[in-house]
Amino acid sequence: MKIRGEYRPVARADFAVARILAATAAEEVLYAELLAAIGDSLDWDFGAWWEISDDAASLRCIETWRSGLLQDGDFETLTRQTTLATGIGLPGRVWATERPAWIVDVTVDPNFPRGTGALLAGLHSGFAFPVQSARGAVGVIEMFATRMHEPDDELLQTMASLGSQLGQLIERRRAEREVRESNERRRAILDAALDCVITIDHLGCVVEFNPAAERTFGYRADEAIGREMAELIIPPALRVRHRDGFSRLLKTGQEHVIDKRLELMGMRSDGSEFPVELTITRIDLPGPPMFTGYLRDITERKRAEVELRASRARIVDAADEARRRLEHDLHDGAQTRLANLGILLRLARGKLEPSGEAGALLDEAIDDLAETTRELRELARGIHPAILTQGGLDPALRALAARSRVRARLGAVPQRRMPQRVEATVYFVVAEALTNVTRYAEAERVEIDIEDGPKHVRVVIRDDGRGGADPAGGSGLRGLADRVAALEGSFEVTSPPGEGTTLHAVIPCA
Repeated sequence: MKIRGEYRPVARADFAVARILAATAAEEVLYAELLAAIGDSLDWDFGAWWEISDDAASLRCIETWRSGLLQDGDFETLTRQTTLATGIGLPGRVWATERPAWIVDVTVDPNFPRGTGALLAGLHSGFAFPVQSARGAVGVIEMFATRMHEPDDELLQTMASLGSQLGQLIERRRAEREVRESNERRRAILDAALDCVITIDHLGCVVEFNPAAERTFGYRADEAIGREMAELIIPPALRVRHRDGFSRLLKTGQEHVIDKRLELMGMRSDGSEFPVELTITRIDLPGPPMFTGYLRDITERKRAEVELRASRARIVDAADEARRRLEHDLHDGAQTRLANLGILLRLARGKLEPSGEAGALLDEAIDDLAETTRELRELARGIHPAILTQGGLDPALRALAARSRVRARLGAVPQRRMPQRVEATVYFVVAEALTNVTRYAEAERVEIDIEDGPKHVRVVIRDDGRGGADPAGGSGLRGLADRVAALEGSFEVTSPPGEGTTLHAVIPCA
């Protein structure tokens, strides 16, 4: 290119840009330094860097440069405030064609919206070239001079090549920045996480150990990284099982434990063991497999669960004890006094004439007293049967079956005595089931089976009624389910319509 008879090689601009790229890492100053390097090397007076918007609808100026000879800053302000659509102005023209372009005098060009501003600033010739990456144009660089310049093909070719290099570099730097920012965000999340996050490689060795894991297990990250996780946080009794399972996972790819919540024991650096909840995920990246485990210390939760179960059991015991006291009070108090009253009434009746109005009234009172005594006895038995306390399950359940209005078959009943809470629960399960069969099932037969095991007693009650029983629909079955659950047992009702009902309860008795 010739300027006032002097030849300035365009290679100078190429070299200056290369030097800037090698020395400048911060993107916030990179664009300004690149514009200055191009402008100074070519002896032009103004430069602007245009970027395509995220929605690819327009160009906006993100950086400008002007030489010390260009004192008027109005054109710079105008450029920064301008937005251009594709094909509009010098940058828009280059964006549309993805080819460099040259204007000898922008002040008279019909497709240059900033022509008046350029004229006031004393700018005339201008050229622009695309900044391109593998995905296409990502921006446009334009340069202006106060002098008239004829188009220079060598300069345009060099700038086009330079724009391609810049685009690739910028794209790479942006990708690196995004990766860096993503890693920083990920690191911040891991550092702030309340759960332990531990990543292991295909050898089972720790490659990541976040601060929560440090606090929970008592190791610093630099102590944990590189060591086998099995020897680090898994109790000795579980290590063989862990290693066998991990080896099987690597060989077969069968991911039985991946993405599932597990409860197991962990081990701190001091050797103490504690319960943890664990979820393992496989990291989907090329290369050898890696796994990340998310662990949570559930010591407090387990302690709360134990206390809750103990509390519920205490409530059941307290209720049963209150039932026994109430039954005892009714038996020894009201029932005894009513029985004595009956005896007195019969003695009084014997002293009266066989016929007569007074005798008839006494006979009616004696009958009413007998009915009241019977009802009170049934009430006491429902509150807590004395026969259960005195004789155990066998006589108590046989009495229930005998009183059932629906024909009931009772199988073998455990003869051994069990804890009072267990016997009471079995009794009330059977009693409530028989009550429901009588009231709702429209059944002709009911079967009761009690299976005695070393650790559990199993109660199975079947009827041939109409089915359709809903445990959530009544307080009786819900109360039984709660009572069984309080003893850490299980309670299930199966009742398909038209096929009868089966009640199944398993109650720990060890």
